[in-house]
Amino acid sequence: MKRMGMLFRAKANKALDRAEDPRETLDYSYQKQLELLQKVRRGVADVATSRKRLELQLNQLQGQSSKLEDQGRKALALGRDDLAREALSRRAALQQQVTDLETQHTTLQGEEEKLTLAAQRLQAKVDAFRTKKETIKATYTAAQAQTRIGEAFSGISEEMGDVGLAVQRAEDKTQQLQARAGAIDELLASGALDDPTGTAKDDIAAELDRLSGGSDVELELQRMKAELAGGSSSSQQAIEGGAQDSAPQSQQSSPHKFDKQ
Repeated sequence: MKRMGMLFRAKANKALDRAEDPRETLDYSYQKQLELLQKVRRGVADVATSRKRLELQLNQLQGQSSKLEDQGRKALALGRDDLAREALSRRAALQQQVTDLETQHTTLQGEEEKLTLAAQRLQAKVDAFRTKKETIKATYTAAQAQTRIGEAFSGISEEMGDVGLAVQRAEDKTQQLQARAGAIDELLASGALDDPTGTAKDDIAAELDRLSGGSDVELELQRMKAELAGGSSSSQQAIEGGAQDSAPQSQQSSPHKFDKQ
């Protein structure tokens, strides 16, 4: 069971790693940071709202306290100590509430300042992460494109591998068809296969055609030799005839020279 569990986790991890896209993971992380930043800002707004409400309550209580103080003074002026005492008692209770609200206001103001500072720091981190995210995404995209180009040039990519296999299969089929066609031609020429169209010749007819073709070549060669031999004898006869004609003329001219002498 432990081996099965480990094998399952290993297979699942490999499948997840193959399916994981770092760009999508970075975008998801950035989205989560934006959501967290939004929550912090909402918290700052809520604290600021509570602080503002306390300030309004403080202003209201301080107004009531001032009013009771005035009422006490008027009561003393009229000789009503009991009314003055009651007004001062109510004013003392209001002052206790004012003190408590001021304490809460100070606490909320401190929390608001902390949350504001945290929101500013988180905003800076989110901005830095966004810049880094875009840089990593661009680098990853460029590396992925470069890898695909290299695989395409080297022929190890899946697409180019399929193309190479298709070309190899086409070449193999072409060679197989050429070999089959050559074998069929040889079998038809040897007479091992019959040609139903009647255009093919058996081995005897093929041999006779070859011999007749060779004899025609020999006859043509003999004719050309005869023509060359006939042309050579005619030229020799023409040369000998020219020599005989020139000899009597020389013999006739020579006696005239002797006569002159």
